[in-house]
Parts: sequence; C-alpha cells; structure tokens
Amino acid sequence: MGHNRTTRRARGSGGLAYGAYGAYGDVIDAEREVTADRRWAYDVRDACFCALVLFGLVLLVDWANGTLDPLRFVLWAGLSALLYLVLHPVRVTAGPGWLAVRGLGRRRHVCTGLLTAVRHSQGVAARLVLCDSLGNRVEIDPQVLVDNPLLLHRLDTGARAARDAGLLRTGCVELRRLTARVDGAAARAVFEASDLH
Repeated sequence: MGHNRTTRRARGSGGLAYGAYGAYGDVIDAEREVTADRRWAYDVRDACFCALVLFGLVLLVDWANGTLDPLRFVLWAGLSALLYLVLHPVRVTAGPGWLAVRGLGRRRHVCTGLLTAVRHSQGVAARLVLCDSLGNRVEIDPQVLVDNPLLLHRLDTGARAARDAGLLRTGCVELRRLTARVDGAAARAVFEASDLH
C-alpha cells in the first residue's frame, strides 16, 4: 500500500519517478528526495538533556553550599551552553549527486558524482573524508552512514558514477567496507526477525 502511495505521489509531481523500499523499511520517494540522518533529532535532544542536567546539578551544588549568586548562575549557564555546543551533532543530508554536512556555524557539501578521494581518517574519532573535483571537502562519522543506509546508498551511487568517469581513484575499498557492514547488519536483522540462527 505504501509503495503505491509513494509511486502515485512521485508521478503526480510531474516527472517520471519510482517508489521503492530501502533498507529497514525506509521509503525512497523518487530520485530527487532529500535523505537525512534519522538519528539527528534524537542526538540534539540528548545534547540538550546533558547540558540541562549539568546546569541543574551545578546549581543544586551551589545552592546547597550557599554560594549561588547571579555571577555564578551566569557562569554555570555559559558552561552548560558550551557543553551543548560541543555535543551538538552535525546534520548529514544527501540528494541525487550531493551530500551535505551542516553544523551550527556552516554548511559543507560535496558533489558525489565528482568525488576524487574517499579517505578513512583515524584519530580520537573515526572520520570519513570526502573530496570532489570542485575542491569541496566534508568529514563525516562513518557510523552515520551505517545507521542510515539511504545516506550510504546516495553516497555509493555518486561514488560509482565518479569511479566510472575515472575521477574517483582512492577510497573504493572504504566504501565497499561500509556497504558490506550495512548489508551484514541488515542480514542479521532479517535472520533475527525470522528466528533463523
């Protein structure tokens, strides 16, 4: 039923389009739909919760010690706001031929069909670094792609086009690993749902 409704909506929008189900029951509504990180709102909520808990705890300690005054209140509010800024997640979105990362201050994007390099950067936190032939560069947490198969599909589709055009020379192995990881997780979910072990 959802498939028919998706297809009708896509066709009614004026162009030839298709509706299909993606991994984990997500729906792809034509090729022009923008796909976003579905955990982003939860991560924003968690960042707010942590900042508010810190603010409440330090106020409570100050109040219990009798040292709470307006200056300390402002200081603790600033500290909590700083914690929120540190914890605020970037929002990853993708559409046909592009992938964008938006933080609090700026938005970066790459044209996935023009990718020239995909590198896996190890450090305190693992990062996937994407560069395109226009000089654009983004860094994303690979786990975001694992948690959002549709984002990975958008990236993989553009990367294949870039590789076929001879642009993408490094990074195919990293993308294959991510795709295999997502496929493995999907297969495990199917087996668990079917009680097949």
